[in-house]
Amino acid sequence: MTEITISVGLNDAVTKQQKYDTKMYVDIMKFVCQSYHVAFSYIVSDGGYFHENGDYVQEKTLVLCLLDPEKGIVDAIAKDLCTFFHQESVLITESKVRAYFIKEN
Repeated sequence: MTEITISVGLNDAVTKQQKYDTKMYVDIMKFVCQSYHVAFSYIVSDGGYFHENGDYVQEKTLVLCLLDPEKGIVDAIAKDLCTFFHQESVLITESKVRAYFIKEN
């Protein structure tokens, strides 16, 4: 099984500041996932990174997790979130995982 994560920073690409409440970004992400009919989970994390010019930035990041999504959907979701959240780019990671469910008796 393949696990895909899409990490989207919440600071605006131009102002380098978060413009809206985190809940608004989460609601947009949920709507995007629903529109593409994908099951998902997410976390809100804090992190930091360096811009290409060397500037260091700390920000909140939404990390969206998808298990075995259909081909092509990942890039479409990432592009939508990049646009809606006004980002320079978003990070996509892909990993092979062993996933299974446990049920009560």
